[in-house]
Amino acid sequence: MTLPVTAVLPELLAMLADRPNAVLVAPPGAGKTTAIAPALLDQKWCAGEVLLLSPRRLAARAAAERMAALAGEPVGRTYGYATRMDTKVSAATRVTVVTEGIFVARIQSDPELAGVAAVLFDEVHERSLDGDFGLALALDAQAGLRSDLRIVAMSATLDGRRFASLMGEAPVIESEGRSHPLTLRHLGRAAEARIEDSVAAAIRRALADEAEGDILAFLPGTAEIARTAERLATLPPDIAIHELHGSLDPAAQRAAIRRDPEGRRRIVLATSIAETSLTLDGVRIVVDSGLARRPRYDRAAGMTRLVTERASQAAVIQRAGRAARQAPGIAYRLWEEAATAGLPRFDPPEILEADLSALLLGVALWGVSDPRALPWLDPPPQAAIDEARARLTVLEALDDTGRPTAHGRAIAALPMPPRLAHMLIRAGEHDLASVAADVAVLLGERGIGGPDTDLEQRLRRWRTERGPKAEAARGMARRWASLAPRPAARAAAERETWDHPVGVALALAYPDRVARRRDAMAENWASVGGRGFRLDPASSLAANEWLAVGETQGAASGARILSAAPLDLPTIESLFADRIETRRSVTFSPATGGVEALRERRLGALRLSSGPDSGASAEAVAAALVDGVRTHGLSLLPWSDAAAAYRARAAYAGVALDEATLLERLDDWLPALVAGKRRLDAIAPGALAEAIRNLIDWNDQRRIDSIAPAHFTSPAGSTHAIDYAAEGGPRVELRVQALFGLAEHPVIGTERVPLVLSLTSPAGRPIQTTRDLPGFWAGSWSAVAKEMRGRYPRHPWPDDAAAASATLRTKKADARAAGSR
Repeated sequence: MTLPVTAVLPELLAMLADRPNAVLVAPPGAGKTTAIAPALLDQKWCAGEVLLLSPRRLAARAAAERMAALAGEPVGRTYGYATRMDTKVSAATRVTVVTEGIFVARIQSDPELAGVAAVLFDEVHERSLDGDFGLALALDAQAGLRSDLRIVAMSATLDGRRFASLMGEAPVIESEGRSHPLTLRHLGRAAEARIEDSVAAAIRRALADEAEGDILAFLPGTAEIARTAERLATLPPDIAIHELHGSLDPAAQRAAIRRDPEGRRRIVLATSIAETSLTLDGVRIVVDSGLARRPRYDRAAGMTRLVTERASQAAVIQRAGRAARQAPGIAYRLWEEAATAGLPRFDPPEILEADLSALLLGVALWGVSDPRALPWLDPPPQAAIDEARARLTVLEALDDTGRPTAHGRAIAALPMPPRLAHMLIRAGEHDLASVAADVAVLLGERGIGGPDTDLEQRLRRWRTERGPKAEAARGMARRWASLAPRPAARAAAERETWDHPVGVALALAYPDRVARRRDAMAENWASVGGRGFRLDPASSLAANEWLAVGETQGAASGARILSAAPLDLPTIESLFADRIETRRSVTFSPATGGVEALRERRLGALRLSSGPDSGASAEAVAAALVDGVRTHGLSLLPWSDAAAAYRARAAYAGVALDEATLLERLDDWLPALVAGKRRLDAIAPGALAEAIRNLIDWNDQRRIDSIAPAHFTSPAGSTHAIDYAAEGGPRVELRVQALFGLAEHPVIGTERVPLVLSLTSPAGRPIQTTRDLPGFWAGSWSAVAKEMRGRYPRHPWPDDAAAASATLRTKKADARAAGSR
């Protein structure tokens, strides 16, 4: 069968004979994935290996198997593949299909790509982080080390001109592809309907409406696939139902791709893994949910979470095209036709939204200090670079100058994300390499060991599982464990023992996610990094107080725990002894006017233990008392009447001893008063008054005394405090008899301000308030005196008070005093 892409092969080969780079745009089904690489092998310039990059392991394996089958050879001879869990190559292999991550590791270990003649980047429109990074490294190596290296970017929905510009104005070659009629039917979907119900209903309709052809249905994730399969379980036995996603073992994936050996009609329930690269033989019908699940990195939380979103226009075009690759097809879409225009045009490039820790470490190892200096279609955001650099510094992978450390080089040498590589290395030092390798596999390979949140239980289940995928995963774990460093030799008595080795390994990978239970139901958890997590109270993990948390999903403020393992406090204290801080805090209590001294041990945002601190320094206590007054105000101090009066006199005289001034100068006068004390009410009131007085200089003290004297002395010789805070001006309260004989109204200070006189009876009851004493004598005094004679007959009440003698005695006492003279 002639593939459509063969029509443009002569043009492509001619371009590559003279130029190093080319861009190939070919629609789905044109055959670019399996036809281009073999066509390069007999070119004069192609004396070495051809690397074909595929975004997924399933597609990589399928492409190698297809090319080998067309050549009549077993996989691993001329055509082989290399993925993280499975490799089939030999010395005779000329075309190796590799995943993008494998290529990045290879070029970093061998920047010259010795023995490689060409690198083909397939499905570059998917814009994965490893794909973009691999292309940037390949172009950089080509520019500096390998001018003879051929690089081809290939895709069905490629923005060819942008890639051509990035690749040195490379020629763009377009293939017409094979055109089969495609019918689109938009079914819509009720907003309240579950997606699996709607997809199952659409599949049943397609089976009824279309007499032949296998069905490929796109769903966002494995959970929706499983629930859809349950709803289709009652279909007749001549219908074969297959699942297709990355968690399946290779045999199950192959069965989903190929026609049914018994000739049954197939239904393949797939994730976006089936959008590109693969041709599912016999598929004529596509059912598209219109949804996709993508990883989104939450920079605030420091974690990647899966988000279900609307698929892009480019994705739904690719999905529909699956139905018309081999013959006329039909695509059922679960949205209204008008809604297609509202879908995002393309999937967002992963580099703009991903955790860039691995990329930044790889760039540093490449010898480039600024990642943005490499050739990118979309440069990595600076904020993401800064955040990744901070994380790598905490992991001891980068030094303070941004250069890779020996530990960072060891991390980069391992085929896993930096956190997990750091875990494997540090776990090896604690003699836990095999456990850490198992944990790394469990976190990286979905479906192994089941869906249990408890990683300990998943690990136990995985160790008894049979099947190619479980065996391959165990083999990968053994390989990884062999890469970890061995622990230092030590006596048996000195060796560390761990009650929860899985939790230890997980905590080494995610120290910021060590979490402590916050409630009795174990639903809410607080973490070292300050984030809140939520756990299903029915989980077996709910009985623990401490957890090492791995995967989470959801909002940063309350992400749901997807995987975790138990920990205990002694293990945490041993594992993170160098990070545990002892903090002493002395805080002021406005309710008591005293201080509370606490001593606590903390790991990040988590408090491990706390209690009273009897050893709090006197300086810290004094500082807390001062800060308490600064925060809550001067009213907390034990002001005496004399001190309050002095401040009022100062205010009247224009000398600043108001609250704002005293708070501004708090450090000048209060520390000495609280030295050696633990409560504010322990300050002697007299000492407080003296401290306030000492804040002002001699001239201001004289000004207060001259303008606002403290007392008024009556004609009777009695002394009375003047209230300068009284409404209406300086006021003095005294018995009216003390003012007998005073014909002029009394004034105070150098300003000669009239006093407000609050006159009382001998019993201290108010009689009159006046600013005009002579007017009072001449006016209402006669009526007052008449009333007073009736109430207080023993006291003198002269008609002419202005001419009488001032006295505070009774008439008899005055007579006795006069007689004694």
